[in-house]
Amino acid sequence: MPPSWDYIAKIVSIGDSGTGKSSLTIRLCEGRFQTHHDVTIGVEFGSRIMAVGPPASADLDLPTPSPRSPGPAVQKHMKLSLWDTAGQERYKGITRSYFRGASGALLVFDISRRSTFESVTSWLNDLRLIAEEGIIIVLVGNKSDLDEEGLVDVTNDAKTKRRREVSKEEAEAWAKDNDILSYVETSAKSGAGVELAFRKVAERIYQGIEAGRYNLDDRRSGVKRAGLGTGNVRMNVGLDDPRGKTGGCC
Repeated sequence: MPPSWDYIAKIVSIGDSGTGKSSLTIRLCEGRFQTHHDVTIGVEFGSRIMAVGPPASADLDLPTPSPRSPGPAVQKHMKLSLWDTAGQERYKGITRSYFRGASGALLVFDISRRSTFESVTSWLNDLRLIAEEGIIIVLVGNKSDLDEEGLVDVTNDAKTKRRREVSKEEAEAWAKDNDILSYVETSAKSGAGVELAFRKVAERIYQGIEAGRYNLDDRRSGVKRAGLGTGNVRMNVGLDDPRGKTGGCC
């Protein structure tokens, strides 16, 4: 039976510990919010199939880098292989090794903790040093579930509520200055913006496929096409023991 997707792409989520990277993956893949989550050690996995290209991409408002082929659009689908990496400093050596072969990344910070925003420059530098040139990156400001007073409800305990410490305008300006594709605010708790962030990465990767920017037959590439031999594709990660938990909705 042929696969239900046309391409598979490796996407990494990076950023400081506690920014909600694992919660974003769980929300995207399982449609739920997990209140308590163990600290990620190494990497955890998930997957999700998304429609890419027209007509599904019409609402994304992304610039098209190259002309579309004439003729009616045939809906394509991309399987995102999601790599949720550890954010703690002591695991950074492990985390960096997972950047290799990634074609897309979510660079995640917590809008209620300015220190996590100040760290994104270091994460970006590491990513661009190790990952393939031209990796597609979306900056994500997580925990956007604000009440009317501008407080972020972290644990439903009034003593631990924190104010927004990074404005949308500041994050957008940083993304523009650092050649980031887009800035998206998300709430893993409510689901707001989560799918949009991943869709923007997937769509730009698809545009790169259409423009011939990826060698789909290169094992080192973070993008593969379906139907090679048996119809199954294995992502080459260059590691013998990728520790972590597997899961996902697709």
